[in-house]
Amino acid sequence: MGPFIATFVYFAISVVIVLIGLVIFEQITRKYKDMDEVLKGNQAVALSIAGKIIGICIVLAFAIYHSNEVYETLIWGVYGMILQMLAYVLFELFTRKFSVQEQLLKNNIAVGTISMGVSIGLAFVIGASIT
Repeated sequence: MGPFIATFVYFAISVVIVLIGLVIFEQITRKYKDMDEVLKGNQAVALSIAGKIIGICIVLAFAIYHSNEVYETLIWGVYGMILQMLAYVLFELFTRKFSVQEQLLKNNIAVGTISMGVSIGLAFVIGASIT
């Protein structure tokens, strides 16, 4: 496959995986709708979403670097997205003093920033483990 075609294929796969990830994340956050909150100007939710997008893309970048075939990138990308979702659920579970979703809904930028950091930080760990 030529480099221009390969780049387009990886780009298309990445866009699809990110969009699927955002749709699934929307289902995980039951206390609000992500894009409705963004339209209201909720910066905490926007930071959290940005972290998810960047996190999934970091995992995809590592998958592209370490895959010999497109299907391997697809598999690693989906697996990385699932691990990102698991990280978000665990973040919600381990914050016993408050609900992450409630704080994001209240536009708590500190919680949004931590959520973004969790997504991006764990993306590097997930990505580095791709072999």
